[in-house]
Amino acid sequence: MPELPEVETVKRGLAPFLEGATLARVECRRPDLRFPFPDNFAERLAGRRVVALGRRAKYLVADLDDGAVLIMHLGMSGSFRIEEDGAAGGAEATPGEFHYARSKAAAHDHVVFEVAGGPGGPARITYNDPRRFGFMTLTTRDGFDAHPLMAHVGIEPLGNALSGEAIARMFAAKRAPLKAALLDQSLIAGLGNIYVCEALWRSRLSPTREAGSIATGDPIATARVETLAGAIRDVLGEAIEAGGSSLRDYVKTDGELGYFQHSFAVYDREDQPCPREDCDGIVTRIVQSNRSTFFCPVCQG
Repeated sequence: MPELPEVETVKRGLAPFLEGATLARVECRRPDLRFPFPDNFAERLAGRRVVALGRRAKYLVADLDDGAVLIMHLGMSGSFRIEEDGAAGGAEATPGEFHYARSKAAAHDHVVFEVAGGPGGPARITYNDPRRFGFMTLTTRDGFDAHPLMAHVGIEPLGNALSGEAIARMFAAKRAPLKAALLDQSLIAGLGNIYVCEALWRSRLSPTREAGSIATGDPIATARVETLAGAIRDVLGEAIEAGGSSLRDYVKTDGELGYFQHSFAVYDREDQPCPREDCDGIVTRIVQSNRSTFFCPVCQG
């Protein structure tokens, strides 16, 4: 599933074409994705202007000029393809860089937004999703925070809200493994498997230690939660700057590949030497809650 940096990269790629633009026409080519579309979904969107495009956790959020909010989730395999009207050679791009390749097969094009009047000019934005685990729904700005999808979403990890103090408060007395606590979306929004593995390596913290062990308030624990908070912000920021984590040839709207995957310290590097200069450990893979965890058992304690 795309993680926060990938979704943020998609948002930034779509924003020039959606923000300020009018949804001139919306076409749904099937009645549902993971869930059925809301009643009269295409008709309710047609003619609306996109006031702002944002992200909350792993959701894309489009505020419309009538107070409605379009919530979109990419699921396991969803992506958007932008085709610019009038561009040389019918230029198109897929915003976002993903660890696994995204489809361009027309058979999986499920929603088409034809936009006009925005700074990016007229364009066709197509949502493609082979596995159909993504979804789209509507709410209102007034009801956004109370919506079932948002009501229990935790703090955003990119801003000042994520601090060592906040982590210590959330993890106090928790006996769950540290990695599981970091993946709990009700605590911290948007963190996923790849970047949790990377942040824990940077922090020299084992994914298997009890979360509460770094929330005791003593000087060593305080230093650990501060280091972890900084590592989370840094690894996410670097991944966003690099355009996500594709290992394939998909491009952002500016045509640049995302190369953060070449900076992975432990993720998907099982049996390779730990890249830390003062460590002679070997990256190990274990399974936690049916997910692969990659870490160095020598320098992560």
